[in-house]
Amino acid sequence: MTDLIETIRRTLVPIHKEGYPFILIGIVLTVLAGTFSQFFGWIFLILTLWVCYFFRDPERVTPVADGLVVSPADGRVNLIATVLPPPELDLPQVPTLRVSVFMNVFDCHVNRAPVSGRIGQIHYTPGLFLNAELDKASDDNERNGMVIETTHAGAPKRVGVVQIAGLVARRIVGFVSAGDVLGVGERFGLIRFGSRVDVYLPAGATVLVGLGQKAVAGETVLADLGGGADRVFKRI
Repeated sequence: MTDLIETIRRTLVPIHKEGYPFILIGIVLTVLAGTFSQFFGWIFLILTLWVCYFFRDPERVTPVADGLVVSPADGRVNLIATVLPPPELDLPQVPTLRVSVFMNVFDCHVNRAPVSGRIGQIHYTPGLFLNAELDKASDDNERNGMVIETTHAGAPKRVGVVQIAGLVARRIVGFVSAGDVLGVGERFGLIRFGSRVDVYLPAGATVLVGLGQKAVAGETVLADLGGGADRVFKRI
């Protein structure tokens, strides 16, 4: 019963306003198709319902503790690697831990801030539309990167977050601007129709997820910036 309630909670949720134009188009096409063919009317109705599902925007319960890094996206942890960060983020060009979360077309695509802090910069980079599961998508694909300046244990830290377009995703939508202050778990953007989000962690961070693990935006803890695993977690 608990699993059923949780499934309903995550499915019957509000729809993000970014989806309204697509839903309206779907309704119009459903009506037009239905006047000519019942079969195609049902096809477009199913597609319209899927669009409603794609643009869902559920509330999330975010764990709050100094140094926690939560997942910015729903999906699967498909890459954990030590790499050089994208130069446009202006992070130190030294080997850096990167955790990647891949979103398929059935995942919720509203992205959330992995840490609290001020957005230092935002940089859009045009590129290709390769399969977002590929490692080289971080360098070759269209992407939108930002740096969040946070504080842990009294020391400033910089966390990089990059939204990456994929084979189907052709539009990265941002809700924030440089200089804005975000709370952990707060919505900062959306990618339409399948994509990936990379998180670049500062030195001293410890990854707390494994490859293939399912991540929930704003809820799953990806990493700890340092300070011990015996912390007490609070939720908001």
